[in-house]
Amino acid sequence: MYRFLVVIEHARKNYSAYSPDLPGCIATGKTVKETEKNMHDALKMHVQGLIEDGVSVPKSQAISEYVVV
Repeated sequence: MYRFLVVIEHARKNYSAYSPDLPGCIATGKTVKETEKNMHDALKMHVQGLIEDGVSVPKSQAISEYVVV
């Protein structure tokens, strides 16, 4: 099992998501829930592709933190 940070951002008419630890792995959706599901599917496919290609799956390095100003 792998664990990756996912960033979800609001766009004009939808949401988009990406993982800083897996460049190129992105997803979109009309709602946050849909975007989360689509990103989960994208992550799963991305990791499976890396494994099938014999490429090591990177360890999660990204962190997030809210900063109060």
